[in-house]
Amino acid sequence: MRNQYQFEGQVAVITGAGNGIGRATAIMMAEAGAHVFAGDLHHLEENRDTFTRLGITEVACDVRQESQVQALIEQAVNQYGRVDILVNNAGIGLVKQIHQVTEAEWDACIDTNLKGTFLGCKHAIKYMLATGGGAIVNTASNAGMLPRAHDPVYSISKHAVVALTESLGLCHGKDNIRINCVCPGPVGETGMMNDDIASTADPEGLIQSMIRASPIAAANQRMIGPDEVASAICYLASKDALMVTGTALRIDGGKSLGVPPQGA
Repeated sequence: MRNQYQFEGQVAVITGAGNGIGRATAIMMAEAGAHVFAGDLHHLEENRDTFTRLGITEVACDVRQESQVQALIEQAVNQYGRVDILVNNAGIGLVKQIHQVTEAEWDACIDTNLKGTFLGCKHAIKYMLATGGGAIVNTASNAGMLPRAHDPVYSISKHAVVALTESLGLCHGKDNIRINCVCPGPVGETGMMNDDIASTADPEGLIQSMIRASPIAAANQRMIGPDEVASAICYLASKDALMVTGTALRIDGGKSLGVPPQGA
């Protein structure tokens, strides 16, 4: 995919950057000239050569731990004096009915998806306030646009990310800090999707059901690609989106629009 964005000299911090959407975003921003700090709980050996070539700095980060999120952002600030872009992308799924969810599972899902986003915003915004602005993009989900019966706790966490995005977008527009979110799904070749596929007895059946759930994905017979979501994140982080804040951008092939036409 051709990279049309310009981030020359800007400092970008991305969580969940080890695979999928986060990795695609890190690479795209670095290719566009950004100094990228890639935070992830697990860094993959397969990324090493590409990240080294692009000057992407890998940092171990569990977004559930405030000290680690703070350290990730402060590493960027200490090296370059600021943070211009934050992408809160780290997230996990939870496919389970509410009466089966343990307290530990609730905490892991809510803390990763929502608390991690809160912590990233908290520690990036204080530096953006000091340098005259910035852009934050949160990864929510089509599950944050409408309730989903098969993964209610995950859906709750992503609804909350959308609400956080809108609330902070309202709070910090006056500070020239833009805060938006993307709502993707179903996206192939991500850690979350690969785990779901690996855990099912019928991988191909699950893939096809994911594709059928999204009208445009079904029309094209494929899932959404991580690069397609990364491109949307880059748009929201770029000066092309200067007047865009508090937006939840759906990149789900129409999955969250409602009941599709009969026969679809």
